[in-house]
Amino acid sequence: MDDPRREEILAALTQIEQRENVRILYAVESGSRAWGFASPDSDYDARFVYVRPIEDYLRLRPLRDVIELPIVDNLDINGWTSSRHSTCSAVPIRL
Repeated sequence: MDDPRREEILAALTQIEQRENVRILYAVESGSRAWGFASPDSDYDARFVYVRPIEDYLRLRPLRDVIELPIVDNLDINGWTSSRHSTCSAVPIRL
């Protein structure tokens, strides 16, 4: 991943942590760029696994177990809580 986009993604992940009150444990690049067949108009896909504060898991009405964001500036970023991490299939490329 080229450095300017990498920094944008890391900044977006930091914003997600602050806005959603979560801690991101692991993030990977996924999609066509990770698989090596990106086209010039391919977006940048990032997936992450996160945890919430323990109180959020003890609620009577649980919070969603996924954070889905709209694609903005060719960044497609989505994550799952650690209880669903096995459903996240991506090529593990550290960001």
